[in-house]
Amino acid sequence: MMFGRRKLLKAAGLIGAAAGLSRSAAAQHDRTQMPGMRMGEQPADRLPAMATKTPARSTRFVEGTDRPSVITLSGSTLPYVMKDGVKEFRLVCEEVVQEFAPGMKVKAWGYNGSAPGPTIEAVEGDRVRILVTNKLPERTSVHWHGILLPSGMDGVGGLSAPHIEPGETYAYEFTLRQHGTNMYHPHGDEMLQQAVGAMGMFVIHPKDPAIGRVDRDFAVLLHAWAVHPGTYRPDPAVMLDHDIWTMNGKVFPAIEHMIVRTGERVRIRIGNLSMHEHPMHIHGHHMWVVGTDAGPIPESGRWPEASVQVPVGTTRTVEFIADNPGDWAFHCHKSHHTMNQMGHTVPNMLGVNQRSVAGRIATVLPGYMPMGETGMSEMTDMAGMMKGPKNTLPMMAGTGPYGPLEMGGMFTVMKVRDDLAPDYADPGWYKAPAGTVAWKVS
Repeated sequence: MMFGRRKLLKAAGLIGAAAGLSRSAAAQHDRTQMPGMRMGEQPADRLPAMATKTPARSTRFVEGTDRPSVITLSGSTLPYVMKDGVKEFRLVCEEVVQEFAPGMKVKAWGYNGSAPGPTIEAVEGDRVRILVTNKLPERTSVHWHGILLPSGMDGVGGLSAPHIEPGETYAYEFTLRQHGTNMYHPHGDEMLQQAVGAMGMFVIHPKDPAIGRVDRDFAVLLHAWAVHPGTYRPDPAVMLDHDIWTMNGKVFPAIEHMIVRTGERVRIRIGNLSMHEHPMHIHGHHMWVVGTDAGPIPESGRWPEASVQVPVGTTRTVEFIADNPGDWAFHCHKSHHTMNQMGHTVPNMLGVNQRSVAGRIATVLPGYMPMGETGMSEMTDMAGMMKGPKNTLPMMAGTGPYGPLEMGGMFTVMKVRDDLAPDYADPGWYKAPAGTVAWKVS
């Protein structure tokens, strides 16, 4: 029988009482767990030190324009059909299996097979019709966050329209009277439904082709999950003590990289429907904050940032010129948001020699993992070997050209290159010119 995260880690921290821990007490566990595992059993397939190869992303264009379409990192764009001058989209609310990273899958709720769902992309002035089918076990609704529309289309179940009961399909139809970066999410049992992944991005391009021109346009939706080690369902009752931090339902290094050509103007649209604010930081460049979920910011009101705060329930749109070739980090600057499950609530053993007790504790708590005596970097080197519960990510699992990246969670890489293939294929790691890499002084 697997351990609940809090009980395992709390018990692991009680080193002085290690000899008194009994197997029956340690085995107490009341959370959903992965089937087929017995207490102390280790998974046969170790979680590897994962490496991401970003697929080629040729520039697509918004239909009928020469404006680049949005690239949803590790995600997709929702297709539509034209019916009598209306763009008709179909969303299916359903339980999905979301793979956060190789070796870890979560039973979430999302749209059209993923959590978050696909990005809806349209143009200012479009008439859109969104057919929403509910395949969840309970009623739902969909709210179009930040979009100006008639009250009856706002998607607040019970207030602006009836709830969508299981098996029903409702149509939302409205004309887009704005442009910018918005989102969609339930407004019915939303604490649970959003906590387990029901959300997506809604991007509206300007009608005027001269407004907001960029070369590469990326979208990222941030979320926090409580997926306790050894389990596969997010815990919607957790308010703030989350342990998985994702971009578009992926953790680093499974998150797609942003591939751009030197000199291109880049836009990143960042949405946040988690219960935490996220200071998103970029390396090697300075960004201009150009928009919120209420629309574009006039040029006179824009401001430069190296870290942009994305509050709960908002979007922030940033732009910059990618004028500095290299591999550059883009991540949340809350340090524990770049860590995975096994990095949270770890007992603090910094400076404590555990050699005399660690083995005894492990006999009672298989997979026992306190902070290392000299810090947590030593744990990074062991990431591919740690004996954690099945379906549980190591704290940090990324590997770069110079060794462990010591990152997980809400982190990805922007690769800026002078020379790229026309389809923006991943160029691999940056080969720094001679004399431009920090060196060891003897």
